[in-house]
Order: sequence, then C-alpha cells, then structure tokens
Amino acid sequence: MIKGYKKIIDDTLVKYFDEILENKNHIFARKTIESMKYTTCLGGKRLRAILCLESCKIFSGDYFPAIPSACALEMLHAQSLIHDDLPSMDNDDLRRGKPSNHKVFGEAIAVLAGDALISLGAQIIIEKTQDTIDKKRVLSAVKEYLKAAGIYGIVGGQTADIEAELRTNLRNDPDFLYYIQQYKTGALFVASCLIGGILGGADNKQLLNLEEFAKNFGIAFQMADDILDVISTTEEMGKTVGKDLFENKLTNVNKYGLEVAKQKLNSQIEKTCDILKSADIESSVFAEIINSIKKRIF
Repeated sequence: MIKGYKKIIDDTLVKYFDEILENKNHIFARKTIESMKYTTCLGGKRLRAILCLESCKIFSGDYFPAIPSACALEMLHAQSLIHDDLPSMDNDDLRRGKPSNHKVFGEAIAVLAGDALISLGAQIIIEKTQDTIDKKRVLSAVKEYLKAAGIYGIVGGQTADIEAELRTNLRNDPDFLYYIQQYKTGALFVASCLIGGILGGADNKQLLNLEEFAKNFGIAFQMADDILDVISTTEEMGKTVGKDLFENKLTNVNKYGLEVAKQKLNSQIEKTCDILKSADIESSVFAEIINSIKKRIF
C-alpha cells in the first residue's frame, strides 16, 4: 500500500506542476515554477503524504479526499528543505542525492520558490479538494497546514535550532531539544495526520489520538535522523552526513552520545506504538513506517 500511495502522490504532484507550467500567463515566472517542481518532485519517501492519506482512510475507508492535501504537505516539506539548505541556514549542497535547489537555480530563486510553495499548498487544498467534503473540514485542514508552516510549526522549530547554535546556555535546558524535535520535524507530521483525519471525518477524540501519535512519531523520526547522520553514508541518506557532529548541533547524539541516543529512540518508538494500541488505531501502513525506522537503526 505504501508504494501505491507514493505513486499516487508522485504522479499527482507532477500533474499539478505541469498544469501551472502549461499556463502561458505564468511564462515570466517559469524559472521559479521549475525550481518549485525540482525539489518537490525529486522523490523522497513521501512519509507526510502517506500519513495523511492513511489517516483519512482509517476513518472514512477512502484516501481519495486527502490527495490534494497530501500533495500540499509535500510542497510544504519541499519548501522547508529548500530554505534549510540555503547558505544562511544549514548550507548544504546536496539533497536527495541531487544538487540542492539553490545550487541549481541560485539563492534568490530558491527563496522565492520556497515562499511560493507555502501559498501554493494552501491554494491546492482549497481548489482541489472534492466539493463533497464539508467546507468546514476543508477550512480546518487549511488551518492545520498554515499552522505547521509558520511560527507554531517548522519556522518555530528552525528558529530554535538556530538559537541553539547562538545561545549555548539553552543547550542544558531539557525542554529545548524536545522543542526543536517537536516543531522543526514533528509539526509537519502532526499536520499530516490531523488533516487526513479531519478530511476523513474523525471526531475530536480521534483527532487528539492522531495528534499524540504523530507528535511522538515525529520525535522518533528526528531521533533516528540524528543517529543516521553519524552511522549512515551520504549515498544512503542522499544528503551530506556528519554535519551535525562537525557543527556541534543540538541533537540527541551530541547531547547524550550514540548508545544512549539509540536507547532513547527505542523507548520513543515503543511509546509511539503504545499510543496507537491504546487509541485502538490499527494500520499496517503506520506499522510498516515505524518498523522501517527500526530496521535502519537497529
């Protein structure tokens, strides 16, 4: 099912961008549009989109209503990668095994492409979601999308990540690393599950369960990413590895050491699985995604 979800998202994203590129009204903005498409359609695991589709299916029996939103979330994720790779941020020349956006299109276009992806994602949710879906649910989906995009989401997390480098006294605060993990990475996973659940008709209690799962999954995902930065290779990761250690970023590995970081990840994965069990959420897709993280680390 995961491969099927991924193909749907990959194909739909190409379709959306090609529709824009074929519109002659945008001929003078073509370079920015190509830049937007470049990073969004580079590939990747599409985890955020898959979580969105599966969350919708769990509560409605159908993933189709969430396809536009799932694509929008991948656009937002691509935006975060484009800006994260810029010289003024993490200064990375490689993304998904290919040159980073700013290395191909230049820094100015990369900034514009990232900005445009944020607004395009919201537009896609509004324009492409089925008319049969309650408009209040569509509005709620857009709200969660925009929340994840801003200071209450990935921008807030990225800000804290930068502050960790500038204000070393904060590194000893036990809540600081958690904040970075929760917002820089976790916020987009939370939005993915909540938007899927909203469009799938989940009630408030079910949405709270989804949020709790996604929040803890996001933390586990970032923990694993921190560990892979140490034990994996550039070829496997598709991005430069070893930078977190070299730049002394605030990560679980740098804070606690590799072995303790692995122990913490294992506990976090168990916690995530327990949340699904207690909420009576059964999903082979969720289980497969969680197991894939374990296989890469342990």
